Amino acid sequence: MSDFTVDPAFEGGSVFVGDTGLCHIRLQNDVRWPWLILIPRRAGLREIEDLSPADRAALIEESVLAGRAVRGVGEAIGFSVEKLNLGALGNVTPQLHLHVVGRRAGDPAWAGPVWGVGTAEPYGEAILATAIEAVRRTLGVR
Repeated sequence: MSDFTVDPAFEGGSVFVGDTGLCHIRLQNDVRWPWLILIPRRAGLREIEDLSPADRAALIEESVLAGRAVRGVGEAIGFSVEKLNLGALGNVTPQLHLHVVGRRAGDPAWAGPVWGVGTAEPYGEAILATAIEAVRRTLGVR
């Protein structure tokens, strides 16, 4: 893990929340959706198949826990999550990462994908702190 670095592309649109056993966790800075990004802390990964079998299993388990955290963020910001979307696209930022996005009927991109819809609406300072605390509490990270 010592060679692991986060692609700088993530830093402009998201906020660091904490590290789990495998992943570096970031909150997408867009109040329109509760949205976490899980980046496995392994150097040089592009695809899920690049992970060891144990790390693949850990990624699935951490994505389930991240889904609970996304629901917690939704609750904290008044967004009732009805559906969780998981995505590992990597077309723009090739470093292996997994998006966990809370969705509901009538959200700004429903029923299509969230990518490229409108302009991000950054969290205000107080609601950002509330959202981060919800994630940290659920994931047990600092």
